[in-house]
Amino acid sequence: MSRVVHITRRERFSAAHKLYNSEWTDEKNQEVFGKCANSNWHGHNYELFVTVKSTINPETGFVMDLKSLSDLLKEKIINHLDHKNLNLDTPFMKNIMSSTENICVAIWDEIQPDIEKKGAELVVIKLQETENNFVEYYGE
Repeated sequence: MSRVVHITRRERFSAAHKLYNSEWTDEKNQEVFGKCANSNWHGHNYELFVTVKSTINPETGFVMDLKSLSDLLKEKIINHLDHKNLNLDTPFMKNIMSSTENICVAIWDEIQPDIEKKGAELVVIKLQETENNFVEYYGE
């Protein structure tokens, strides 16, 4: 009997960003985004959790090789986000408001096809921005 199992890989990265809508005045940006609209940017130590699911491969006992998942995340995500300015340095965030919600969706879009090629299904991306705030995206 085959059973579907979920596995999760955690990665970490540090990045700077600024929440700012260029169509608004500085005052409105400050009102809506507060210190996150700081003209000199601000940063976070993010924790990224990627959960995939599949049946267990009878030959390996794996849903997906976690080393392979880690390598994929480093190549496609961490190398583009870690110690970067998300607004300026990250191609897949170009012209996108760098809210945690949008970062989470962008990460999904970057890795979802590769997860499928590896025989698993992407279930959820969880991105923790602070110890009190995180976002989860299920591909909906």
